[in-house]
This record gives sequence, C-alpha cells and structure tokens, in this order.
Amino acid sequence: MAVGPDFQKSSLLPVIAQDAASGDVLMLAYMNDEAYRETLRTGRVCYFSRSRNKLWRKGEESGNVQEVCEIYYDCDADTLLIKVNQIGGAACHEGYKSCFFRRLSADGGAFEVVGERLFDPAVVYKK
Repeated sequence: MAVGPDFQKSSLLPVIAQDAASGDVLMLAYMNDEAYRETLRTGRVCYFSRSRNKLWRKGEESGNVQEVCEIYYDCDADTLLIKVNQIGGAACHEGYKSCFFRRLSADGGAFEVVGERLFDPAVVYKK
C-alpha cells in the first residue's frame, strides 16, 4: 500500500503544478507537511514560501487559485506533481499563465518571452 510523500526525508518537497486540462507545466514551488495537509483538507493548493518563510495559499492576493484535480508523488516519495484547475488563468506572479514563459531562442543567443501576460502585477499586487 502506498504511503505518500516523505516529509521525513526533507521538510520541504518540490511540487510541480500542471494544468489538468492542457498538460502545461505551470510552476514549481515547495510544500512542507502543513501545506500538504491544508491542500488535502481544502482542495486548493497551499505551498510553503521559502522567501517569506510561511504558508502561501496560492491566489490569496491575486485570486488566481489552484483547485486540486489529482496528486501524484514520485518513486522516491520526495517530489509531488499536482494536476490543477487554474482559476483566473495565470499561475505566475508576473501575470503569465505559466512561470515558464521564456524560451531560449533557436540560435541559443537569448531568451525570448513566448507567453502572453494576462494581468499587470503592479496593479494586482499594488507594488
């Protein structure tokens, strides 16, 4: 019987958020056991912010929440994949659907923005 993610191995586990409908990788963040338990309890993704050193309820400021569709963990039980319904369209705090909106150009000379900005972060976060 499967046990689940191993927070004894590491107190913070990497989490890949993937759009359940499109398969697009939206972001990479981290969870501690408390964030994981809250995610299970509420059905909305909660991460642990390393920069703020506290729980980060995805969308608490922007309204762009992530509803859990499915949760997977890897063979070592130290990485999570969460398939989500991305409410509001943008997972990235810079206003893009995905945090992976820059791609290395074909000639390898520079990164180019390939995503469309869905909101202005200065307006949403008032910074």
